[in-house]
Amino acid sequence: MTSRQMVLGMQFSGGYGAAPGAWRLPGANLHSYTDMDQFVRYAQAAERGKIQLLFIADTPVLDVDLDHHAPHHMIDPLLILTVLARETERIGLVTTASTTFTEPYNLARQFKALDVISHGRAGWNAVTTSAPAAAANFGATIPPRAEKYERAHEVIQIVQGLWGSWEKDAWLLDVDGRRFADMDKIQPVNLQGKHAASRGPLPIPPSEQGQPVIFQAGGGSYGLELAGRYASGVYANPYTIEDAQAQRQALRDAAKRAGRDPDEVKMLAGFMPTLAPSRRAALERRRFLDEVVDLNQRVAYLGAMIGLPLGPAQLDEPLTADQLADAIPSPHDPRSARALEVAQQGWSLRDVLAHGVVDYHPVVAGTAADVADHMQQWFEAGACDGFSIAIDSYHDGFDAFVDQVVPILQERGLFHDDYEGPTLRENLGAHEQYGLDPRLTQPARAVTTTTQPITA
Repeated sequence: MTSRQMVLGMQFSGGYGAAPGAWRLPGANLHSYTDMDQFVRYAQAAERGKIQLLFIADTPVLDVDLDHHAPHHMIDPLLILTVLARETERIGLVTTASTTFTEPYNLARQFKALDVISHGRAGWNAVTTSAPAAAANFGATIPPRAEKYERAHEVIQIVQGLWGSWEKDAWLLDVDGRRFADMDKIQPVNLQGKHAASRGPLPIPPSEQGQPVIFQAGGGSYGLELAGRYASGVYANPYTIEDAQAQRQALRDAAKRAGRDPDEVKMLAGFMPTLAPSRRAALERRRFLDEVVDLNQRVAYLGAMIGLPLGPAQLDEPLTADQLADAIPSPHDPRSARALEVAQQGWSLRDVLAHGVVDYHPVVAGTAADVADHMQQWFEAGACDGFSIAIDSYHDGFDAFVDQVVPILQERGLFHDDYEGPTLRENLGAHEQYGLDPRLTQPARAVTTTTQPITA
């Protein structure tokens, strides 16, 4: 038993699942991409399991070949979360929106509206955009990295300033006095940065949690600084416990440098479970899910990871003794050691790939106990504060995780039995905040309050 308990988020991507072939699984609703009733069912399943939040990752671009693959991203994350806000009561609703190609007033208005509609359950994953194809959709190019993050700091500060521009007690609703609101407490912010600005105010009152919770998912030193200053939740992609421990410590150090309590920042490690009654059945499920991907390309990639020239002719055969003797995991890919470890067990290359050794998150294909064991090991090692669960297929995966894995975690004292409160801020353990964080007296790349109103 432990007094510290993990935070869990369930990822939404596209409409079918994290695995490329999720749309083909028997029983899957082929219209899930546009069927809001399906998303409601998944969200309600997650809420039944007391999952703290749903997370929709997003990049504003079509980045897959639709010949064989379903889209990676939702038709519109904020609209889908607005639907879910009306059909759920406690689960947090978080999505990505770019600071690079979105103006702060739009961001502030949309996310605070979602926060009010959901009664204080909204979160904004504030990230920069790095895909040139996404930039082209806005008739632009990707700015230099330093400039992108300079703008990101400005945009987040302006958004938070706008969120606080309608003061908490400004809404009077005084029928007898004929006063709807106190305009002295709804004032322009007139914030000006090098890359972004806004006059304000935002005509939206506070929600039950005040304002949305900030999340972050960027990497490198720039992303770390952004997360340390503003984020209460951080999505991370470590592949080993050691890497995760280092990332979490770096994040906590960044928060401390910004004048914040490191415990305020929760790092959620990405994790891709495939659940089945047995490990063999889970592996067969993953083999089916992989049928839409180019396995020839993946075999070649696997070869590069372990220093061997591999081709499709060997797809259904294991590595030979000579190959195993010559194999060396690449020091440049943290997944390589795991790939070689699985190959050494005598699996065919098809099955090695089905183990998820080239996936972007750690994969566990097995029973509910196998999945819970992985999560417990990472959590108790201090490698994360919880997990962002990228379930392979939503149509049966949400229910399987909630009904099979969550009870094990609860029995082990690793996950809560019920929500701490009605808002995302309470359930995440995030600090109270309305408007800008007063502790950040010298924000990096700060915006300033102009002496003259910013005009439209």
